[in-house]
Amino acid sequence: MYYACNEHIEVAIDMVVDEEEMAPVVEKVETSNEPLSTSCSFCDSAAIYSVDT
Repeated sequence: MYYACNEHIEVAIDMVVDEEEMAPVVEKVETSNEPLSTSCSFCDSAAIYSVDT
């Protein structure tokens, strides 16, 4: 599973497609009033999406 910010969402999707040869499941990470502790798998920005098979 990859976590991605807006800048890296296409990279995460491409990586899952290349690895699994299937369309990924992209879900928006639930956010509350607290800052999200999960960061993007490709940079230090906060993750907005999770990308998995």
